[in-house]
Amino acid sequence: MPKKKYLVTLSDEERTELEQLLRGGTVATRKATRARILLKASEGWQDSRIAEALNVGRATVERTRQRFVEENLAALDERPRPGNKPKLDAKAEARLIAEACSTAPEGRERWTLALLADRVVQLQLADSYSYEAVRRVLKKTDSSRG
Repeated sequence: MPKKKYLVTLSDEERTELEQLLRGGTVATRKATRARILLKASEGWQDSRIAEALNVGRATVERTRQRFVEENLAALDERPRPGNKPKLDAKAEARLIAEACSTAPEGRERWTLALLADRVVQLQLADSYSYEAVRRVLKKTDSSRG
């Protein structure tokens, strides 16, 4: 088996920080998993064994090792996700939901997705907004009711 290219060697301070992070209570699951990967990798565990123990893919273990060697403990943090940023923030989404719950416009029995999308633009919450984006916001709200 070839020698590992990215070896994880933790200083005492880094090890302490990772252990405190895991004992500290509320921490994002992905961040906690990365911390556990780094601790096990520094103890000499094989990637396949770490992956099996933590129920992650071997590629995840390898990527975490590589990021640690390149970025140190910054490897624990999320990188920005690809794609466009959401057009509406939480406050604007709340306004959209409030509009959807309000009385329909005059001459209409109920709000349609297209009418709500137009209303978002009319309220200057976004420069443009699609009915599909309205659907996603409303679906997210509906599924959280339980």
